[in-house]
Amino acid sequence: MFHDISPAILERMAYMEAVDARDRLDGTPTAYRLRQIPPETGRFLALLAASSPRGAVLEIGTSGGYSSLWLALACRQRGDRLITFEAAANKVSLAQETFRLAQVQDLVQVVQGDATQLLPRYSAVAFCFIDIEKDTYRPSYDLLLPILVRGGIFCADNAISHARELAPFLEYVASDTRVDSLVVPVGKGVLVCRKV
Repeated sequence: MFHDISPAILERMAYMEAVDARDRLDGTPTAYRLRQIPPETGRFLALLAASSPRGAVLEIGTSGGYSSLWLALACRQRGDRLITFEAAANKVSLAQETFRLAQVQDLVQVVQGDATQLLPRYSAVAFCFIDIEKDTYRPSYDLLLPILVRGGIFCADNAISHARELAPFLEYVASDTRVDSLVVPVGKGVLVCRKV
């Protein structure tokens, strides 16, 4: 999976990494940044998604499509397609450009809208990654867990960098007997839950 990443994907990843680094260095306000995961988190998520049971692969919070590219690698290996949700129209356009330039349109479907309104349309989810506004983590988790297959994996970014803000959610998940969970110190911290 990591040994045969196409030049088109690598080129788009490099471009997005450079934009993200520039925006952080320039102090671009958070609302206008891509707010993407670091490469090591992308690799970690791709490994988890590729190892998930059969079922749908979802992402909540597409942004510019950087994390989607990593998940697309897993989907290619799985013979699946990533469904990624993004509410902001400008980010949907940017993500579509990313998928076109990286030549992965056949592996990714972008759905514009609020994931909490759209998740009830789906079933048999094997993997889901969430990286959006932190107050939507709990509602998204509550909607997703009933449709997550046994052995399915739910991942949430920023579990360490936003630990204070996410504390009630992290405590809720830790006490949820429907999942086994762990915060992994990769990137900004990834909460990993596996449905039992």
